[in-house]
Amino acid sequence: MDFSLMLVVAVAVSGLIWLLDRVWWRPARLSRLATAEAGTTDGLDPKSRHALIKEPWPVDYARSFFPVLLVVLVLRSFVVEPFQIPSGSMRPTLEVGDFILVNKFAYGLRLPVVHTRFVEYNEPERGDVMVFRFPSEPSVNFIKRVIALPGDTVRYEGKQLYVNGEQVPKRLLDDSPAEAPGELLLEERLGELAHRIYNNPRDPGPQMRELVVPDGHYFTMGDNRDHSNDSRYWGFVPEDNIVGRAFAVWMHWDGGLPSFTSIRRIH
Repeated sequence: MDFSLMLVVAVAVSGLIWLLDRVWWRPARLSRLATAEAGTTDGLDPKSRHALIKEPWPVDYARSFFPVLLVVLVLRSFVVEPFQIPSGSMRPTLEVGDFILVNKFAYGLRLPVVHTRFVEYNEPERGDVMVFRFPSEPSVNFIKRVIALPGDTVRYEGKQLYVNGEQVPKRLLDDSPAEAPGELLLEERLGELAHRIYNNPRDPGPQMRELVVPDGHYFTMGDNRDHSNDSRYWGFVPEDNIVGRAFAVWMHWDGGLPSFTSIRRIH
């Protein structure tokens, strides 16, 4: 179900009904009321007057919902959009059940539904946590970390990441984290940005030869390195598929009571 398409259709239909009423239907009702009042010396009783000027129910609903739907569409399309994390591929940064906020103007403004960028400014940077439409199935949204930019070289061997021929620094934080038994908790640094990742020392994982990121594309990986379906398996993310940059967790819900104790910025 494409919620953006449904929202655009709802705004268009309610807006059209509201416009038709303002331009044609309401003036026609007022004209009928004036004609009826001119035909009587005692004036119309309140019930008759109300019946002549009463808005049809579609107009009443359109007038009420159009401004609300329009505000939601503008905010969701151009400012911020909420998402829920459905998998553990971004642990420990994001947990299953986290509700996140995505900045929709961080990488330029895009039209809803067609996703065409009509205002260009800023591009993804290494280390950004980015939401994008899965290249093989654009109706599905993915969230991964941007590892390499257009023109970069990237390689992944022996659980070590190389960008432009240089090792991406990492250091061990915990060799047995309670929240992920059997995993290594490490801090990885892309440029000035540090973030945490998981590695499983018993899983050899994929070995990826050096690749060059094409123009207009990005190489992404999950922070849960041995449990992430990312660019190592299906390739690069086209610029046209970008949705926005994740910047905050505002709620966590795993089926019980919602929790707001995990409100935090995403790094």
